[in-house]
Amino acid sequence: MNFEHTEERRMLADSLNRFIAEQYHIEARNKTAASTQGFSTEIWQQFAELGVIGALLREEDGGFGGGGFDIAVVFEALGRGLVIEPLLGSAVLAAEAISHAGNDEQKAVLAGIAEASTIAAFAHDEPGSHYELSRVGLTARRDGDGWVLDGAKAVVANAEQAQLIVVSARTAGAIDDQQGISLFLVRADAAGLTMVGTPTMDGGRVAEVTFSGVRVGADALLGAEGQGYPTLERAVGRGILALCAEALGAMEAAKEATLDYLRTRKQFGVPIGSFQALQHRMADLLLEIEQARSAVINAASALDADRITRERALSSAKFSIGRIGTLVAEECIQLHGGIGMTWELPMAHFAKRLVMIDHQLGDEDHHLERYIALGRELEAQAA
Repeated sequence: MNFEHTEERRMLADSLNRFIAEQYHIEARNKTAASTQGFSTEIWQQFAELGVIGALLREEDGGFGGGGFDIAVVFEALGRGLVIEPLLGSAVLAAEAISHAGNDEQKAVLAGIAEASTIAAFAHDEPGSHYELSRVGLTARRDGDGWVLDGAKAVVANAEQAQLIVVSARTAGAIDDQQGISLFLVRADAAGLTMVGTPTMDGGRVAEVTFSGVRVGADALLGAEGQGYPTLERAVGRGILALCAEALGAMEAAKEATLDYLRTRKQFGVPIGSFQALQHRMADLLLEIEQARSAVINAASALDADRITRERALSSAKFSIGRIGTLVAEECIQLHGGIGMTWELPMAHFAKRLVMIDHQLGDEDHHLERYIALGRELEAQAA
């Protein structure tokens, strides 16, 4: 199998890396991350003009990419710059749910997402869900020709700035059944919908979103009633790949900064990088990062495979990224010494982001268990 990037992907990666290096300085990024909006509207529009958002969407959805390696290329570059604009929630998670389950009228919003005129949020996690994809407690009941939604969603990224929210709701079955989950496309200004926003430790904003008798029309239902789980799985799978690639980019940036520090910081009149003990630690780190890269490549290549192959590759990658990302964060901080923890140095921000990526869309423990469960499912099919 050929894992070489196409010319178009190489050009996209080069232009995006150059833009981030020149325009996305850590000081400006941190100031924007701490703002009430949590991201820069100007940068968001520039990403659309560069074709970054379009690269995450398929051609039939108004983009020109949408493949596994398109996602990996974009998010590796975003990880290098600690980008906080809402590409994950809007252009990956919400867009995939709309693309997979939506009708023609609903899919029309994808053009707005691609050109950055529309921001969509993805509201699935709930308090106490513990990463379980099928655990949905927010309810939707029929009311005439429409639906009424009641419940709460937790840690919804960029919800405060979104115009549309993709919401998972239970229309039948027990709270953890895969059957009976439905998806809805809800306007963020709908009556009865309230948000409480908060900043995150690694930059940007999230919100607790409460639905109290939110009425939506029949046209808000995405796909068939009670059949939303496969769509959730596909959307979250693409999100997992994006997070893994983002972590890889952050690891690479942290590695390069650490190598530069080891070459320039002197002790006893020589660079500390000449000390054999530190060389061994750095060599081990480089090997771990290459293993992480292999995991991302494997997940990207499996994104269009059959369900179990795809999901096992994604869970395997997320497990590896969680373990390696934490290791890279800890080692790079230690190799920098006390200065590594200071706010002014980008290293502390890379470390925080790597640790938090482990907890998004399932941590390493969750994905190890899921990988094992999918293996048993595969064995049962073969029996």
